[in-house]
Amino acid sequence: MTTIRRFSCNDLLRFASVNLDHLTETFNMSFYMTYMARWPDYFHVAEAPGGRIMGYIMGKVEGQGESWHGHVTAVTVAPEYRRQQLAKKLMNMLEDVSDKIDKAYFVDLFVRASNTPAIKMYEKLDYVIYRRVLRYYSGEEDGLDMRKALSRDIEKKSIIPLKRPVTPDELEYD
Repeated sequence: MTTIRRFSCNDLLRFASVNLDHLTETFNMSFYMTYMARWPDYFHVAEAPGGRIMGYIMGKVEGQGESWHGHVTAVTVAPEYRRQQLAKKLMNMLEDVSDKIDKAYFVDLFVRASNTPAIKMYEKLDYVIYRRVLRYYSGEEDGLDMRKALSRDIEKKSIIPLKRPVTPDELEYD
């Protein structure tokens, strides 16, 4: 039975194997600690029986006015635990917190334009490509800003795609 719980400091010493995927960003310890301290409701880990970390999601809430939104900073599942709907469960948790607790208008995330499996998964979760961000990843690869409208965005204005790509310096939030 999988347990999903808040990420803890001890998990920082145990989750490296999940981050071995070349598409998963690895950050420094202070970055993870900041998320745990500021947005604990947005940082969860999935644990297998015996305590092995299966995956995690890390996010935050940010913006102002109609740009108030939940943001998925990272979601990843270890290769041996994929295709079990774990990423979907983690995403649903973050969306619920964004929608019901923080009353956000939408949830957004960035994904490498070349990461077709992830893009397809997000589309199945009702995310749409809002805009392309040129050279978002290491100044080389384009990123896609994908969004899902939440219940507060009745007219779904937050997910109307932009007609032109943007550069990273044009982004409102990083």
